[in-house]
Order: sequence, then C-alpha cells, then structure tokens
Amino acid sequence: MSWQEWVGCLAAAARAPLKVMSDSFPDRLCVNPKSPYYDAALLARGVGIRFNGAEKTNVEEYCVSEGWIRVAVGKTVDRHGDPMTVKLKGTVEPYHQPAFGNPEAQ
Repeated sequence: MSWQEWVGCLAAAARAPLKVMSDSFPDRLCVNPKSPYYDAALLARGVGIRFNGAEKTNVEEYCVSEGWIRVAVGKTVDRHGDPMTVKLKGTVEPYHQPAFGNPEAQ
C-alpha cells in the first residue's frame, strides 16, 4: 500500500460517523465472538438478563423481540469447542450490570 492510499484510508475513516454508545440494548446479543450478534463494547459495560423475572447468569445469547434465550447446558461442549445450549422461551429483559471490581460503576 502506497502512502497515498494510506492517506486516502485515513481521510475516509475521519469522515465515517462515530458510533455512540446508548443506554438501549440491541434486540439480539451473543457472547460468542464468532456470532454476527457479538458486541464487545456493550458486553464490556456489563449486561444482565432477567428471564421470566429471574436473573440468569449463564445466558449465551438472547433475542428480546422473539422472546428467547440460549443458556449453557453444564460443561458440555460441541465439536467446535462452543458450549452446548438449549433455547428457552419467555420474557427477556436485558439491563446494565455494574462492572465487576469497579466500585465507581455502582
């Protein structure tokens, strides 16, 4: 890559709109980096899930509009090393969790 192409890339990046983090959650979110629904910035802020009024800590993926979550089943993994999951249907309520070990976030 020549320096002219590199400068062109920088100029294009400067014109791109900035992604601002909002307090709303996406309709669907996954903790697996291979998924198209993975969002590292949002997961770093801390996300909790209430499912049918109970807090769940082993949620792998959720979809609010369709009303389901995927939870890990024990310590079993599939042939790709990903946890085996089961889909549960019900009311899904995502919320912001305070950062672990960060007392200012509470």
